[in-house]
Amino acid sequence: MKIRIQYIAIIAVFFVKTHNTTAQKKDENIGTEVVNVVKTYTPSVSDAFKVKETPILDDEETTKKEAIQYTIFSFPVASTFSPNKGKASEIEKEPKQKLFQNFATLGFGNFATIDAALFANTKLSTSESIGGMFRHLSSLNNVKGTNLASNFSTTSIDALYENQQKDLNYTLNIGFQKQMYNWYGLPSEYEIVNYPTDLSVINPKQKYLNFYLGGKIAVNEGIFNDMALNYNRFWDRFGSIENQFFIKPNFTLDVLDYKFRTNLIIDYVGGGFNKDYYETNLYSMKYSFVNLGLNPNYSLIKNDWTMNLGMSFFYSANNEANKNNFYVYPKIVTTYKVVGDLMIFYAGLEGNLEQNSYRNFTNSNPFISPTIGITPTDIQFDFYAGLKGKLANYISYNVKASLLNERNKALFKSNDYSFLNTNIDGYAFGNSYTIVYDNVKTVNLFCELKAEFSKDISFAINGSFSNYKTTNQEKAWNLPSVKFEAKLEANITKNWYAGTNLFFIGARSDQQVNDLGSLTAVSDYSKTVPNYFDVNAHLGYKYNERFTAFFKANNIANQAYQKWLNYPVQGFQILIGASYKFDF
Repeated sequence: MKIRIQYIAIIAVFFVKTHNTTAQKKDENIGTEVVNVVKTYTPSVSDAFKVKETPILDDEETTKKEAIQYTIFSFPVASTFSPNKGKASEIEKEPKQKLFQNFATLGFGNFATIDAALFANTKLSTSESIGGMFRHLSSLNNVKGTNLASNFSTTSIDALYENQQKDLNYTLNIGFQKQMYNWYGLPSEYEIVNYPTDLSVINPKQKYLNFYLGGKIAVNEGIFNDMALNYNRFWDRFGSIENQFFIKPNFTLDVLDYKFRTNLIIDYVGGGFNKDYYETNLYSMKYSFVNLGLNPNYSLIKNDWTMNLGMSFFYSANNEANKNNFYVYPKIVTTYKVVGDLMIFYAGLEGNLEQNSYRNFTNSNPFISPTIGITPTDIQFDFYAGLKGKLANYISYNVKASLLNERNKALFKSNDYSFLNTNIDGYAFGNSYTIVYDNVKTVNLFCELKAEFSKDISFAINGSFSNYKTTNQEKAWNLPSVKFEAKLEANITKNWYAGTNLFFIGARSDQQVNDLGSLTAVSDYSKTVPNYFDVNAHLGYKYNERFTAFFKANNIANQAYQKWLNYPVQGFQILIGASYKFDF
């Protein structure tokens, strides 16, 4: 191969030399010529050529690879460097607080106040436990400036059984409560004329007794989730009796990979009163309502959106009037994270059929007369929207505006007094309350701010501003337009803690018609219950993990404000006591 290439090269060189020699010999004087250069030569890419094929090397030696061997010579190097061993940083751990299963509290205060509580709990096995609780609060002395007895007391006793299995949990509770109050809020006109002259004919005492039985069951598997049920038998000193039964099972159904949650509601209330306020008994004082409800709903979560879509259907049967009604309510709640957890927008449109009862009314206002009418409240819609989130890691806020439309809303209104009334029971002297129903629209603005500056200091403040529009009543009786509350809790040292709360309630409107015969003219006018504020505080000392002493002060401003018309409250109150935790 190499020899052939060399021969071809020698022949080509010889041929070129011979050709040049011959040309010079033929015409040695080639003359002169003028060459005009139009432009300089500018080479372009097209003038270049490229090798269109990759040359193939047949030389076997060019493709032969030499084997390379690497050799490492290791030898020790003397060094005096000695690195320090790393040490894990330690977090200071607080001693684990011991949890006791039982505690007892006892306190005494002015106005002959007694505050006592006892809770005991014990385990029967790893899954079963039973417990009991006793609670008592009473004040034996009367409120200053009242002509009738104004002491009160409430006592309750409860028992609880709990069973927690792997797939099934249930609790059972039974209890009894006794409350005693006095209708001491006589109208100012009555006290001025002192009619009748002997106030001893008025026995203002009222007793409420309540027996209750309830429970809850929860299942971890299956379409059935949980169920709550409760039964109350409620009665008073004047022969009023009420029975209420409530059951609410919850289910979850899987349909085409979607989970639908369904709530069922069965709510019954029935009872009656012996007579009406004027002792005429022109109409039946019995009542009986059965409300059957169904609430299917579906939760949708997508990115920063969370939405719960549902409807509520209620069938209400008025057994005494043989009248039935059907209600449909929206049930829509949505949230959207505008800026993560810093700002969350939420809104909702909901409605409900609220079952009213004598027991619930006495819990809100114990001075109502046992002569009221009972009917459910139709909450047609509650539309609200707001923002909540965090201003900092330790400060959260909530701002909400709402529009509420209710039919047959229960309003507390003062009972009237007439000297012609033949009813001489202790509540029939204009010193009790009745229930009136009206259609009410409420516009409300709620603002709240909470701060946890550290694990030892927390602060909260909130305010509510409302505007009411009624249909039949002149005003929304005893509903405040302004509410304000502030609360501060602090752990001063390891053993000392303290707290205070302040609340303000705006003025409320009430109405009362009093006819005292020839002694004075009939007065028919609306009255204003003045606004009030109250400041409470407490201080405690933890002697050890078992024993704690406390001091409480209520109504520090010592105001004889009226929570209800003609019902002043106790002035400055103090309570000193201690609590003790223990195990059997």
